[in-house]
Amino acid sequence: MSPAHERTRRRPIGRGRAVVAPVTIVLVCATLLWPVVSPGRAEPASFAAEPTANAGAAPATSATPPEHTEPALPPSDSPTAAPTDVARAADPRPPAGPAAADVLAAALPATTGNLSVAILDPADGTIAGYREDRAYVTASIVKVDILAALLLRAGHDDRTLTAAERATAEAMIENSDNDAADTLWSAVGGAAGLRAANAVLGLTETEPAGASWGLTTTTAADQVRLLAAITTADSPLDADSRAYIADLMTSVEDDQTWGVSVAADPATTPALKNGWLPRDATGLWVINSIGQITHAGRPLLIAVLSDDQPTMDEGVSQIEAVTRAAVPAVTTTLS
Repeated sequence: MSPAHERTRRRPIGRGRAVVAPVTIVLVCATLLWPVVSPGRAEPASFAAEPTANAGAAPATSATPPEHTEPALPPSDSPTAAPTDVARAADPRPPAGPAAADVLAAALPATTGNLSVAILDPADGTIAGYREDRAYVTASIVKVDILAALLLRAGHDDRTLTAAERATAEAMIENSDNDAADTLWSAVGGAAGLRAANAVLGLTETEPAGASWGLTTTTAADQVRLLAAITTADSPLDADSRAYIADLMTSVEDDQTWGVSVAADPATTPALKNGWLPRDATGLWVINSIGQITHAGRPLLIAVLSDDQPTMDEGVSQIEAVTRAAVPAVTTTLS
């Protein structure tokens, strides 16, 4: 089915400035960060730019776009919600006990293809998961990781982002612009640079792809670790950088507000990034959604990843159905 003819379920999202809370992140991040930000130390060789096949790539126009790109979505008719506060995240600690995992698995509706869920509860730092360590292609959720890497690099250089970098980052996150991602992928050093940044951020299950950022592989568990790293006061990223990422994630364009945001309380603003990608080999879809939400007054970090979806429409619907079932089950169990 041509992407131009597919429609998705969309939810309005407000444009708001994120509010973050100080929470302690894993101590290993502080150790890993030393060679990146310590004054007078040489920049790691792995941060050096490497050639990338994506640099300068033209926007996709075919019905089945290249695997590192995403088809444009039609405009949304949904009104935009008023901006409010953003859920506050925390440092991920050991996974939740079997009870939470069992309740989560039991709550999930029937699914097609492959699907994984990870939910971080900031109240005690536990993670409830369902197949949370299975690897998936990221598609455009990796754009959050790329921005975090750019901000780490800028911090290492003791500078703020330039006006051009900020404009490019805004297009990459708010509009999911692929040309913008190509530019910043090159700026952070491609796969080697992202890999070095992820070591600082504490990601252990994310492997950047050399030729294409969109084919980076990750797990749901690693994605909630990323969300924690970009929202935690004791993070490798400073407060301004964390607030900047969250601000862009609360300002994604209206036609991209589907996904984990469906479980957010009314009058709250989720921080969100979605990814969608038809695979050339199979014609099946990768559909991913990550973000911060507040549910029943409780802040949560959530990642729902899937592949082998028959269509984009069906994949989005499944992501939302799973989110609606999983979030209440987990929050009740972890109370």
